[in-house]
Order: sequence, then structure tokens, then C-alpha cells
Amino acid sequence: MTAQLRLNKELYMSTTGKTYHEIKIGDTASFSKTITETDISFYSSISGDFNLIHTNEEYASTTPFQKRIAHGGVALSFVGGILGSHLPGQGTIFLEMRSTFKKPVYIHDTITCTATVKKKLDRLKAVIFSVVWKNQRKELVIRGECKVLPPEKSAKSN
Repeated sequence: MTAQLRLNKELYMSTTGKTYHEIKIGDTASFSKTITETDISFYSSISGDFNLIHTNEEYASTTPFQKRIAHGGVALSFVGGILGSHLPGQGTIFLEMRSTFKKPVYIHDTITCTATVKKKLDRLKAVIFSVVWKNQRKELVIRGECKVLPPEKSAKSN
């Protein structure tokens, strides 16, 4: 088993999904990653978005950004890892997301995505998270909100 597979298995095995009743207002979880050339290539391939602003340095140098920027969806995807693997965790169903891009995310930026429980909706048993994405300079690059259905039973009890 490779080191990466071992790491992923350990992460999976350590993950404990929280139920609606276990989640508290103010609970928070974060994920950080440096955006790489590989991320851009993979995202372009999977999404079909080969916009030159992401893939061609010469073209990107003629834009207001002056260099290539990462696809918005690359950084946005970080919240999926938080919600699906950490808080609430395994068994979470993603219902809704809204986001606003504040600054560009560049290739080689390190982005930290932080999700914080903002509100619980008793009737739906849903949870609303406030989400922020910041770069390595602590600048806000994206702000958003997500609504999820946590698992009905804790992964601890599985």
C-alpha cells in the first residue's frame, strides 16, 4: 500500500460523522491545500473548462490578473472535503451552496477553507454553514454558505 493510500485510509478510518443532534452552533473545521499545476489539469479535464485564463500563461498575462488563475471550482471543492469527511462527516448530504468570489486564486496559492456551523434548521434537520476561503496571506478570496443534511446516525456507532 502506498503512503498516499495509507494516509487516505487513516483519514477515512478516523472520520466520525456527527448527527444533527451532536452538532453545535460554532463548530468549525478547516482544510488547507496548495493549488498545483496538476489540480488545474485534472479540473480542466473533469469539468471541460479549458479557458485560457487557467491554462495558458501567455494569454493570462494579457488579462487584468496578469497571470493564470485557478478555476473557481477548484477552491470551492475544498468545502466538500470538510463537510463530507470531517464536519458533519461520513453520510452527509450536500443540499445547497452560495458563494461570492472576492479575489482571484492563483496557481501555487495555499488556500484554507473554514466551515463554521451558523444555524440549525430543526424542521428539516439541516445545518447551515458559513464558509470562508483565505489565501496564504490571510486575504479573503471566497465567502459562502452551505446547507447540508448530517447523517442520521453517527459514524461512531457504525
